[in-house]
Amino acid sequence: MIEIAPFLMVVAIVAIVSFTRLQRDRLGIPQRGRRRDRYGDVARQDDGEADRLRGEVRQLKDRIAVLEAIVTDGDRNRGLSLEREIEALRHDRETR
Repeated sequence: MIEIAPFLMVVAIVAIVSFTRLQRDRLGIPQRGRRRDRYGDVARQDDGEADRLRGEVRQLKDRIAVLEAIVTDGDRNRGLSLEREIEALRHDRETR
C-alpha cells in the first residue's frame, strides 16, 4: 500500500489540474498572462502600435513638464496672468 500512495497522489494531482483546465476553458476564463479574443485565440498585441503609444505618452509627459515649469517658475505676476487666462479658457469651454 505504501508503494501505491505516491502514484495515486500523482494521478490525483493530474486529474485535478486537468479538471480545472477543462472548467476554465468551458467558462471562457483566459489563462494567466494571456488574453484571448472572443474566438478563443490568444490575442497578439501589435508591437508597433504599443511603441507608438509609448512615444506619444512620453511626448505628452514632456509637454506637461514644460507647462508646469512655465506656470510655477518665474515672475509671480506672470503666473497670476496665466492662471486668469486658463480660467477664462476653462469658462469658455464650459459655456459651449
